[in-house]
Amino acid sequence: MKKMIAATSLGALLLAGGIAIAQPGGDAHPAGMHRGGGMHGADANNDGTVTRAELTAQLDQRFAKLDTNGDGQITQAERDAQHKARADERFKALDTDGNGQVSRAEFDAAHEKRQTSRGEKMGERGEGKRWHRGGHRGGPGMGDMMDANKDGTVTKAEFQSRALAMFDGADANKDGQVTKQEREAAHAALKARRTEAK
Repeated sequence: MKKMIAATSLGALLLAGGIAIAQPGGDAHPAGMHRGGGMHGADANNDGTVTRAELTAQLDQRFAKLDTNGDGQITQAERDAQHKARADERFKALDTDGNGQVSRAEFDAAHEKRQTSRGEKMGERGEGKRWHRGGHRGGPGMGDMMDANKDGTVTKAEFQSRALAMFDGADANKDGQVTKQEREAAHAALKARRTEAK
């Protein structure tokens, strides 16, 4: 049951545009897309339709960025380094005076900024709709979910497989591209399945 919910949540992220496979700069939630990106982030020519080639190209770029030593696999050490880099960036953003400490005033200012941003995002999505960042605390990491053979590393094939499977599932007419309407239909179906699984 938990695996089904996790897989369904991942699909919703990919199709609706929650988190990303890897955030540029920050860099990696290796299996979704970056925030606000979803499959939309793969739409290279911004025509509202994502082709399989566009998605594959994006996945290739993100994999290359995560595979820091270029050996064709993402190790736990590389994932840990990415997590640390993101944590360092978050701390630096909070520590506005650069003294190596976060004061209560700095913490409160960051919290207020985050709340304002969240409110704006909710407004963009329509009144009453929850802003969903995806994922859940305590659940398996994206790296763990993608490591199909559980050997502790994620190959390019493993990295791409879930996203491409979600793409193929959303491509209702099997023409090698996913339109906005197909994304919305697939997201609605995933949402319904997630509700039933509760």
